[in-house]
Amino acid sequence: MSGQDRAPRVLVADDHEAIRGGLRLLLQAAGIEVVGEAGDGAAALRNARALRPDVVLMDVRMPGTDGVAATRAIVEERLSHVLVLTTFDLDEYVFGALRAGAAGFLLKSADAATLTDAVRRVASGEGVVAPEVTRRVLEAFARTPEPQRPPEHPGLAELTDREREVLAALGDGLSNAELAARLGISAATAKTHVSRVLAKLGCSTRLQASIVAREAGLAGAERT
Repeated sequence: MSGQDRAPRVLVADDHEAIRGGLRLLLQAAGIEVVGEAGDGAAALRNARALRPDVVLMDVRMPGTDGVAATRAIVEERLSHVLVLTTFDLDEYVFGALRAGAAGFLLKSADAATLTDAVRRVASGEGVVAPEVTRRVLEAFARTPEPQRPPEHPGLAELTDREREVLAALGDGLSNAELAARLGISAATAKTHVSRVLAKLGCSTRLQASIVAREAGLAGAERT
């Protein structure tokens, strides 16, 4: 949603004014345009409709309409990519945002360089997930009782052998560069493969695909 010829346009959604202010200063110092702020999910949705930012930097725990509900609405209306800020003690929110279609998940403890890089990558259409978040989510899904797990994803049958390797790499939380290095292909080819895998599986984010990989036994924290 963001052109490469301009800085990403970002909407910051957090119920703490001081945090919003700090994020604004951090992003602006990196040359990223902050087009607006929101103190709750309802305001985030209204502002996303009005401002059409490239990225909504979304806190998940907010009063009233929380970040999960706002993320779901923003993604369904194709208003913006959503980069979720999360903490380890809010797993239920992480899972909700995952299902809602957030494009990225980042820890609130991330440093400035990691945050600004994530914003730029999400704006360009590449999902970003903190490795710690990927491991936490995959481990939690692995602990889900078998009766609650869905049957094998029908899209798996449509994948080529190479695409199954790509899916396994996504399941291990690899970036495009890491995926390319593992498979001995170029970064551009890796990006193309990832796009095809997501399309065939009907997944809107890399993390959603990683869950499919884990449930199919293609990847996991124990793999090397």
